[in-house]
Amino acid sequence: MTFLRHVTALLYLIAAASFGASMVHAQQPPLTVFAAASLQNALEEAGQAFTAKTGTPVRFSFAASSALARQLEQAAPADLFASADLEWMDWVAARNLIKTNTRIELLGNRLVLVAPVEAGPGSVALTKDGLSAALNNGRIAMGDVSAVPAGKYGKTALEKLGLWDGVSNNIAQVENVRAALRLVSRREAPLGIVYATDAKADPAVKIVATFPTESRAPIVYPFAVTANATHKAAAEFLAFLSGPDGKPLFEKQGFTVLK
Repeated sequence: MTFLRHVTALLYLIAAASFGASMVHAQQPPLTVFAAASLQNALEEAGQAFTAKTGTPVRFSFAASSALARQLEQAAPADLFASADLEWMDWVAARNLIKTNTRIELLGNRLVLVAPVEAGPGSVALTKDGLSAALNNGRIAMGDVSAVPAGKYGKTALEKLGLWDGVSNNIAQVENVRAALRLVSRREAPLGIVYATDAKADPAVKIVATFPTESRAPIVYPFAVTANATHKAAAEFLAFLSGPDGKPLFEKQGFTVLK
């Protein structure tokens, strides 16, 4: 009986220790990340991997970089900011909203034209006649061309190729690149301009053309810890994303890892 009591006591102590460790993890406050909508699939997977490794939960707010930058200006609480272009990161840096010494230009991407996988054309020539035939009086879904990075890249590319004037009245501008993707995926728009990684994330669309790299500025995703970050793991998560743990997760989604 004495032996059984000792075994029972030992098992109780092991269970209590395990429960206590799990409670420590459960009680950790989440790390908050503001990130461009096109990063959703990659970052959600990275967040799960980081939590599994460290016990630190990560929560995300995905939207257009422009919208997130303006939220930071209004003192919205976030520990990390990931933008889909350099301009919006420069914008928050100019307002002292990030810790500039943590800024890293981490990822690259490609700009593509997509169509519904079943109803759309097999390919589209990036010419006036080719685009007009594929549109068939429909609309091109794309992010707000005055603010959303994918929208700005898209307008620049169309202008560079001499196509903007012919399609400017057929643009359906939306709040972020994933909203543009959804319009095409649901066959509410015959064409859309998104990133290659967005197209990869949605099996209901297909890439019908890729914009030449010389038709727009390089697509670069900078990341930085925010100036008002309160979570001690903010820099640790950024190091995780930019290190050997993060690289395969981004490459799996089709991003080019620059660092």
